[in-house]
Amino acid sequence: MISSIFHAIVYDPLYNGLMFLVDILPGHDVGVAIVVLTLLVRIIIYPLSKRAIQSQMAMKKAVPEVEELKKKFKKNSPEQTQAVLAYYREHDIHPFAGLGLMLIQLPILIALYWIFAMGGLPEVNANVLYSFVPSPESISMLFLGFVDMGAKYNIPLAALTALTQLVYSRLSMGPRVGQTAVEESLSADMARSFDLQVRYILPIVVGFVVYVVPAAAALYYVTSNLFMIVQEYASGRRFN
Repeated sequence: MISSIFHAIVYDPLYNGLMFLVDILPGHDVGVAIVVLTLLVRIIIYPLSKRAIQSQMAMKKAVPEVEELKKKFKKNSPEQTQAVLAYYREHDIHPFAGLGLMLIQLPILIALYWIFAMGGLPEVNANVLYSFVPSPESISMLFLGFVDMGAKYNIPLAALTALTQLVYSRLSMGPRVGQTAVEESLSADMARSFDLQVRYILPIVVGFVVYVVPAAAALYYVTSNLFMIVQEYASGRRFN
């Protein structure tokens, strides 16, 4: 049941979109098709990602007010939570806006893994193609003529993925959480720990993951990260 839903909503549309692009692009380059497809996906979900960025920026500006609320209700956790959530609602802040982006990204990465690691390319699976999507006469698995999209253990692409993830993480999270930024407490320690993990541990983990899967996933991730970095700059984010 779940597999059928995944195929109908994610795998099949992604596979057909990829095959359509491979068919119409010069050279029938799968790598170029992945770049174009990634950009199209990012453009489609742009309203959602823009809202997530705005919410992140608003939450950072609201830190002093939120800390005051936490101090005011520090002896009553339920009231503290209600007060913080009420503040977010009043100022139209959506703390979980970024969750939707994660829920979109993960299925796409899984689908790409299935396409390149478990069949579907370079041989075309005609059973998956929609009736209006032509089957490419030829398919080049070499991105720009030298990077095999179906091969694993690509160190340069894995390193580039980790680097772009690091840059994006620094831009999206803003200034580091310091010991003087918020009141010394367990929550402050947790905030600094989370900050460290997202900034430096996550890029390493992501780099390792794309290293052990087909290079197509790494190319998708790099393209997506570059798009989001540009989007962060366009939204006014800078390194601090």
